[in-house]
Amino acid sequence: MKNFWFLVLITGLTLGQTQYPKDYFRSPLDIPLQLAGNFGELRSNHIHSGFDFKTQQKEGFNVYAAADGYVSRIKISEIGYGKAIYITHPNGYTSVYGHLQSGFGEVEKLIKREQYKAKSYEIDVALTPNDLTVKKGEVIGISGNTGGSDGPHLHFEIRDTQSEKIINPLYFGFDALIPDDKRPIINSLWVYPLDENAVVNQSKRPISVNLSLQDDGSYIAETIAATGKIGFGITTVDYDNVSWNTNGIFRIQTFLNGKSDFSYQFDMFAFDETRYVNALIDYGRYKKIGQRVQRLFMENPYPLSIIKSGTANGIINVAGNISQSYRIEVADFSENIVKIFIPIQYSNLPVKVKEVPITSSYLVKAKKDNIFTLDNVTVSFPANTFLDDFYMDFTVKNGIAKIHEDLVPAFTNFSVTFEDSIIPQKDREKMFIGLLDGKKNYFYNTKRYNNSFTAYTKYLGEYKLLRDGIPPKIKSDKRIGGKWISNLEALQFTISDDLSGIKSYEGYINGKWILLEYESKTKKLIHSFADGIVDEGKNDLKITVTDNVGNSTIFETQFFRSQKP
Repeated sequence: MKNFWFLVLITGLTLGQTQYPKDYFRSPLDIPLQLAGNFGELRSNHIHSGFDFKTQQKEGFNVYAAADGYVSRIKISEIGYGKAIYITHPNGYTSVYGHLQSGFGEVEKLIKREQYKAKSYEIDVALTPNDLTVKKGEVIGISGNTGGSDGPHLHFEIRDTQSEKIINPLYFGFDALIPDDKRPIINSLWVYPLDENAVVNQSKRPISVNLSLQDDGSYIAETIAATGKIGFGITTVDYDNVSWNTNGIFRIQTFLNGKSDFSYQFDMFAFDETRYVNALIDYGRYKKIGQRVQRLFMENPYPLSIIKSGTANGIINVAGNISQSYRIEVADFSENIVKIFIPIQYSNLPVKVKEVPITSSYLVKAKKDNIFTLDNVTVSFPANTFLDDFYMDFTVKNGIAKIHEDLVPAFTNFSVTFEDSIIPQKDREKMFIGLLDGKKNYFYNTKRYNNSFTAYTKYLGEYKLLRDGIPPKIKSDKRIGGKWISNLEALQFTISDDLSGIKSYEGYINGKWILLEYESKTKKLIHSFADGIVDEGKNDLKITVTDNVGNSTIFETQFFRSQKP
């Protein structure tokens, strides 16, 4: 593309920051568009960064280039977006297509070439404008279910090429393909006492607020009788006309006494800020009961760029005998709006519901470095690991270190160290620190130094020093040893590891490296005969699977195959 970057420059100069082209991109699918997830939807530890298009609960649909451009990146991963293709367009944007079953045509040939070059299923390849150009409507891939997908669908994004920020695809005309005349749904309203003197409806704990639906679709809340600093939270979802499942909302805006107070709008954000979804929601409540209350205030500001607020950060100070009016507006992209009107009045009635009593003596100061040691366990929190101070439950019993519960979100890594001088030297390489979650253990890469074992994590919870001396398991899904398998299109194996988990896998046929595609959620390891590695007649197969502490299993066999039709 000789003039590609010239076009990028000219387009960048002519387009304003919020003037998005409405008819530049086409649909990446040729079936009616329905959303399994929309842009800005609140998810575990992140904000959803694109559209998840439904594919009728199956794989195999053609995926089309949304506009002219060049394939600028190919990333294949066992997790995340799975098989993903990135196309950079001359108008300053990049489109992303994730969870693909495969590429198509020249794209798939390039993927296989790079995988065999790297001798790895997982690759991350950057390409130039002259490597592989595509035209709008050209088939670039096949829809699938790879990576961290819970079911067949196409993940689709539009990014600003220069900043790599993700932009809501609705700005680019997709609102015409996904009509929406339905108002958002309000599920609940909450009010939070925020300082030591705050009381809300005679409670020092957060409480739900009764709402009365009006004829015009708005709500009037019961009167909030309070004193001190308070804030509100809301649970809300949206629907469109064609998807038949809940989506996230587009905008929430609050008004205190008629003036804009606190708002956020899901139009554009950067990847490195989306973990702050855990600050936006009531994280403790979400972890306890799965309910995401969106908090319309910030006690300690955090860098989530979609938020706009005044100096009070959405916190309301209720004092004297002054009555105040508070309004919440929840909107979708099509400007279907629901309003909630909340009267607030000062009250000094006695407290009936007291705050949760503090039972721990371990105070974590969010703005400072914190180091705590108990028995043979040391926990080290760098400054700003957390947003808020809290009292941490910390116990060590039967080798399990309970480091609070996962009710307080961490935003940077902290360290957990176990000291153990009893473990024999021969066993040390098989030891690791694991996070215990019910019957499941999560492996953490563990550094070993003399008698100490250290892991880094972003999660509070229960940790234990574990030993894994059992190698992984490899099982062929079909009997192939000594057999003619000319009718099979692929070799397929199930691999598993009961403790530390799979780290690597490698396969050879007749001494030649073969591509093995691995899906961790299905535990399947697959080699396609279409890669053309096998010989006519007898073939020697060797597969090695290694877990995270170095235990390995080798599977060897012979099979026969005819290349003739």
